[in-house]
Amino acid sequence: MKIEPAGIEIPEGKDPIFFVWGEMVPGIGVAASTFAQSVYEHTTLGLREFEAARLRIAQINGCLFCQDWRTDRDGETVEDGFDAAVEHWRTTEAFDDRTRLAAEYAERFAVAHHDIDAGFWERMNAHYTQAEIVELSMCLGSWISFGRLNHVLGLDAACVLPSHR
Repeated sequence: MKIEPAGIEIPEGKDPIFFVWGEMVPGIGVAASTFAQSVYEHTTLGLREFEAARLRIAQINGCLFCQDWRTDRDGETVEDGFDAAVEHWRTTEAFDDRTRLAAEYAERFAVAHHDIDAGFWERMNAHYTQAEIVELSMCLGSWISFGRLNHVLGLDAACVLPSHR
């Protein structure tokens, strides 16, 4: 099977994500996968701000898989329509200050990081601890790089969530 647009050849019967991330470049892919997974396993951020930031990056990256995914914490996920609220983070009434700031920070981090100013940091520091800001920044870096990698290589269209098979 050839995955477009990158034209990467996936052997018949192989899962594209596991093949590309695990077999093609095991020295890098496995480490990257471990980092990507640690963002979910070790976060201290609340589910709503975590998902607002993650989904905003997914929307910016255009990663189909990431936009379809919902983080599950002990059976809890964000409500239906949360993704639309994330897309309209500036005007939605569905968000508290922390959730709105998470979506805003994600967007700025991804497309306008040179424009992050003292006023923005003042607002962030009013709602997030220093450790939470660093944690959110590391999450954003993971989602930008790996979601974009999946989209650029066409893996996001070749893979579906297990619940969608």
